[in-house]
Amino acid sequence: MNEPVKRLTLVSDAWHPQVNGVVRTIENTNRELAKMGMEVTMITPDMFRNMGMPTYPEIRLALASYRHVARLIEESRPDYVHIATEGPLGYKARRWCRRRKFRFSTSYHTRFPEYVSARLPIPASWLYSMMRNFHNAGNGCMVATESLARELEGHGFNNLMRWSRGIDNTLFYPRPKTDAPFGGLPRPIFLTVARVAVEKNIQALLSLDLPGSIVIVGDGPARRDLEQKYQKAHFLGMLKGDELAKAYAEADVFVFTSKTDTFGNTIIEALSSGIPVAAFPVTGPADILGGHEQAGALDEDLGAACLKALDCASEKARELAATYTWEAAAAQFHDNVTRAHDG
Repeated sequence: MNEPVKRLTLVSDAWHPQVNGVVRTIENTNRELAKMGMEVTMITPDMFRNMGMPTYPEIRLALASYRHVARLIEESRPDYVHIATEGPLGYKARRWCRRRKFRFSTSYHTRFPEYVSARLPIPASWLYSMMRNFHNAGNGCMVATESLARELEGHGFNNLMRWSRGIDNTLFYPRPKTDAPFGGLPRPIFLTVARVAVEKNIQALLSLDLPGSIVIVGDGPARRDLEQKYQKAHFLGMLKGDELAKAYAEADVFVFTSKTDTFGNTIIEALSSGIPVAAFPVTGPADILGGHEQAGALDEDLGAACLKALDCASEKARELAATYTWEAAAAQFHDNVTRAHDG
């Protein structure tokens, strides 16, 4: 006799039109969960009246009442509830779960305290207190890496669970270099793919005196100022799908500039494309590249890391990327939501 289909209601304030690691992670996980026989209902900002976040209109904030969110959750008849973000929808879903004494899981995708502190004079310690209160109310908080788990434990977070990430190696793979995506720019080409915003620390790459060319793929609120300040760099805007994959494969080194990401999906996209990675030795890059010196370079001096990465091996980058699959990541997620619910 077939097992009954299990229903998951997944609440996320991060959704289209955003293009970021959170959205891609949820989409890929949902695809794999469907193959495993789980029925997923999403509750996202596009289902409500919404507004753009001040200074960052791509991020939509749902203008939703608690009653509306509660009704949608109840109509989905969930066996499990997962709250992906600490935004307006996340807080309302958390309230519903606590009122109903319904066990739930959460995930820690974004260093919200650091992001806010980079923009406003608010101590990160205050924000960590708020985040700790949000996540500790649940029955399991998923994090992408062991180093992030240790860090959050130091801030008093409980019930931390590992949830890694995967890569679509049918899209991101080594391709012959044609110079077409970058119009024949001088080599070596140092590429980064990121939201062009202050927390991504892109100026750390732009300010370097490197041979060849620096290419930025992505868009965001800091793009205009950075283009004006760093006129020797090449800003290509946002690329998707095969265009993005070709851009990765055309580069000589992928440079991951952020010091605040919790993982770094773009790192494994670059590695899968056969491109060595240069990064700071921080949470995310250190978890992925640590012990794999031939696939990339970590250094507090980002310029030194970029030059070291030129000597790394494409095949070693590809081998490392092959250890990350969405099938395995989704299986982790499935086990986590089940364990959080069942205790």
